[in-house]
Amino acid sequence: MKDNFSTRSAEYARFRPGYPPQLFDFLFAHCKGFDCAWDCATGNGQIAVALAGRFRWVEATDISANQLHNATRLPNIRYSVEAAEHPSFSLNAFDLVTVGQAAHWFDFEKFYPAINYVMKPGGLLALVGYQLLTVDPPTDEVIQHLYRDVLGSYWDAERQLVDTAYSTISFPFSEIALPDMAMTYRWTLSHLLGYLGTWSALRHFESRNGRSPLAEAFVESLRNAWPEGVTKTVRFPVFGRIGRVGV
Repeated sequence: MKDNFSTRSAEYARFRPGYPPQLFDFLFAHCKGFDCAWDCATGNGQIAVALAGRFRWVEATDISANQLHNATRLPNIRYSVEAAEHPSFSLNAFDLVTVGQAAHWFDFEKFYPAINYVMKPGGLLALVGYQLLTVDPPTDEVIQHLYRDVLGSYWDAERQLVDTAYSTISFPFSEIALPDMAMTYRWTLSHLLGYLGTWSALRHFESRNGRSPLAEAFVESLRNAWPEGVTKTVRFPVFGRIGRVGV
C-alpha cells in the first residue's frame, strides 16, 4: 500500500472532509452486533470516532504513524500502525470493518482473505469513499481544469478506481446497495485551497516540478469564480461497496 499522506498529515486532519451521519445510520442498521469494529486505513480517525459512539471497542489502523499522531483519542479506540493486508487481529473479531477513501490502494488478493479471517460470520464490510467535489458551474470549471488538465498525469493509477466509484473492483461478498448520499459543507475559498493542497497528485507535481500548481494564475482564476470572504456550499458525492461476509 502506498503512503501518500504522511508528509502532510496535519493538513489532512484539518482540511479533509468527513462522512455524513446518513452513512453511519445505514451501516449500523445493517450490523448484526456492536461489540468490536475495525476502521482500516483510518488516517486521522474520522470514521473511527463515529464508530466509537456505537461500538464497545474500535481498532483503528494505518500504515502512517504521522496520520495516527493527528487522530482524535477516545477511551474505546486503539490506534496502531498496521498494513491492511496483514492485520494482527484474531479469528472472528469484528462485527464491522470500514475503509474510508483508501481501499483503492489495497492488494485485494491479500486483503480479502484477511477480512474473511477477522470478520464474524455475517459481519459487514464497508469500502466507502467520495468523488470529486462540486460547488457551482464557474468554480467547477476551474477545479476540473486543475484535476484533469494540470494534474491528470500526476494522479496514481489507483485514482481511477475512485473516479469509477469502485465499480470495477472485485467484491466477493453478499452486496448491499448504498443509497445516494453526499457530504455537504459551507466553505470559504481558503478552506477549499487547503483541501486542494492535500491532493496526492499535487504533491507529485511539486516533487517533479519544484513548484506548486496552485500558482498565482490559478488562484486568481479561482477568485474570479469564488471571491474572498464568500461562503459556498461544497458537495462530495459518497459511494461505497457494502457487503456481508461469510454468508
